[in-house]
Amino acid sequence: MSRPGYALSPWPWRSAGYLLTGALTGAVLLVGLVVSAVAGGVLALALVGLPLLLGTALAGLPVARLERARLRLVDGDPAPDPHLPPAAPGLRAWLITRLRERATWRELGHAVLFAALLWPVDALALTAGLLLPAAVTATPLLMATVGDGREAKVLKLWTVTSWPAAAAAAVLGVALLAVGAYLLGVAAGARAGLTRLLIAPREAGLHAVVTELTRSRVRLVDAFEAERRRIERDLHDGAQQRLVALTMTLGLARLDAPPGPLADQLARAHDEAGRALEELRELIHGIHPQVLADYGLAAAVADAADRSAVPVDVDLDLTGRLPGSVEAAAYFVVCEALANVARHSGASRARVGGGHRDGRLLLEIGDDGRGGARAGAGSGLTGLADRVSVLDGRLTLSSPVGGPTLLRVEIPCAPCLPCETAEHCA
Repeated sequence: MSRPGYALSPWPWRSAGYLLTGALTGAVLLVGLVVSAVAGGVLALALVGLPLLLGTALAGLPVARLERARLRLVDGDPAPDPHLPPAAPGLRAWLITRLRERATWRELGHAVLFAALLWPVDALALTAGLLLPAAVTATPLLMATVGDGREAKVLKLWTVTSWPAAAAAAVLGVALLAVGAYLLGVAAGARAGLTRLLIAPREAGLHAVVTELTRSRVRLVDAFEAERRRIERDLHDGAQQRLVALTMTLGLARLDAPPGPLADQLARAHDEAGRALEELRELIHGIHPQVLADYGLAAAVADAADRSAVPVDVDLDLTGRLPGSVEAAAYFVVCEALANVARHSGASRARVGGGHRDGRLLLEIGDDGRGGARAGAGSGLTGLADRVSVLDGRLTLSSPVGGPTLLRVEIPCAPCLPCETAEHCA
């Protein structure tokens, strides 16, 4: 509005259109809300009115959608939809989601305010900023048509009986139109700002962006875990089987070869193939252990404890399988923690405990070592904390100097029914 030539730009007309559509929409909304509320209340005893009352409660949804579209007349920034998609398809899931959202009730409050107060303000601003100045500007036209060239009433307040007076009124009307252009802009801007505050706050757009980023991180983790399982399966069923066949072939050739240089070379080749097979098996186990996919987190943690250089006591209370991403994250946290115990703690014993309680997987990994562990100091715990946070979990570390060290992990998740593979729980 502070730019030169604003009164001659399209913005005053866009403001007038915004106020005009607001006045018309609000009048129709007032009638609709009153009729539906009264009819629903009267017919509620016969249960016929319950759908009407439910429709009245949800009336803010279409009104808010229309208001977000009307905002484009005077506001260049898009108005985000604050509603979340339903958790499942179908009308029931949609209704449950909408009735539980704060945005739904905020939009209903906006609809009631719109119907009771805002549309008359729109009509008043439109009348003062456009209709009255236009009526004054049209004085010569009124005098020539309705007044037969003899007189014209200006806003029904005073009578003009001469053409010079009519021309002066027209000039005054043009000046009032210029002033009214700014009045329309102020009124439409204030109205649009209030509407955005009620039904499309800018923070909702930021919240939607954060929500989408969180979901994309979860999708990336799921895709990463699926890719790990695919690589593990390909290595297990492909390269490992070929190495097994090669090892057996070299072993048979070694038995059939007469003593001499050839037998010695076959023996070395057989030993190298065996070591390559062991390294490949360790690599496959590190990518995604088969025991985790087949038997779940408890069995995989027990297997990791058996392979630990430090004796580990395991006490996990898990009666069923968990989602695959949760099991994978928890398993690799345990493996990294036990590796840190073996490398840095100087502990004589470690323990892994926890279980699924109150909708959360709880894990505690402790040791009786020297303590002083710090996340981010080459321990690898920072990456694990990021991985747990993607699942909306939390990782905390307590490790005072002198020990003991306790790593605690909490991941919200629902337990799955007992099943054979992690894919069934995904």
